Amino acid sequence: MKVDILASGSSGNCIALTAGNSTILVDAGIAKTKIEKKLMENGIEPCNILAIFVTHAHNDHVKGLPIAEKYHIPVYAGEEEWKSIKNVPEELQCFIGTENILFDQEGHGEWFDIAPFKTHHDAYDPKGYAIYTENHKVSICLDTGHVDADMLEAMKNSQVYIIESNHDPVMVEHSDYPRSVKARIVSQVGHLSNMQTAEALAQLVQGKGEKIYLTHLSSNNNMPSLAVMTTVLQLKKKGFMQDKHYELEVF
Repeated sequence: MKVDILASGSSGNCIALTAGNSTILVDAGIAKTKIEKKLMENGIEPCNILAIFVTHAHNDHVKGLPIAEKYHIPVYAGEEEWKSIKNVPEELQCFIGTENILFDQEGHGEWFDIAPFKTHHDAYDPKGYAIYTENHKVSICLDTGHVDADMLEAMKNSQVYIIESNHDPVMVEHSDYPRSVKARIVSQVGHLSNMQTAEALAQLVQGKGEKIYLTHLSSNNNMPSLAVMTTVLQLKKKGFMQDKHYELEVF
């Protein structure tokens, strides 16, 4: 499975996963035209997108959903999350429950099996996704205030982890954000700190060459070098070395 992170951060999030000639998107948080441009830059035809899966309905995850109407792409989101999604025609709205969603491209030998799992964010029905193709698993966990045992169970044994490493709590505390915003960021339904992310990855990574993408970094309350260092140090405690036991990129 080919992974392309088209956008990451508070200005927009969009991830493309491709198997053969078929692609699914997770989130569409940048303008429709920008999504089209980035897809083409990565060799992906927008008409080959099978579906868009939404983690939650905040603008930096759904801004570009009008692309769904243009290419007639079904959009999947938690049932309650549709209360906040306004820019998708009714006939393209698909409601996620607890069951997996299977896309099997008959005759092409390409398939995706998408397993949703509950995350913890200040939205109606936020989701993460474990996405399977043959002999491959990618887990995506974006905005969430904490990682619980059920989430770890859903994500375990992945070859690729795409997870937010949003902030450093000390930087948040010393920022000029209003007190209410600071409290939201570090809450149980806010965003993952670098240490929370590193601790979750330390429970997931087995040192079998997994690929880690640290995403959704705050431009004001984090630094890429700090996010990377925190995860590297936690995995080092388990005896895992970067570029030997796992690969790591930051977006």
